[in-house]
Amino acid sequence: MAEKKIGEVVKFFSKPSVAAVKIVDGELNVGDSIKFSGHTTDFIDEVKSLEVDNKSVPKAVAGDFIGVKVSGRVRPGDEVFKVIPD
Repeated sequence: MAEKKIGEVVKFFSKPSVAAVKIVDGELNVGDSIKFSGHTTDFIDEVKSLEVDNKSVPKAVAGDFIGVKVSGRVRPGDEVFKVIPD
């Protein structure tokens, strides 16, 4: 599977387990798989919902700051990759 960097984690909210991510390249849609990668972070999640300004949206594009639910802990500076199926 190919991976394309699309953004990086800006903040992590532990109680709702949500990552704030800045999209820097490309676009991200609900249903896509994303990989979080950092010094102690390495896992893949499916995007079940996206939020921009606390509103649910079907996709996010470069320049957006999004909230996405995650299954593990992420840290500011972790890179976010879109997983592209072969």
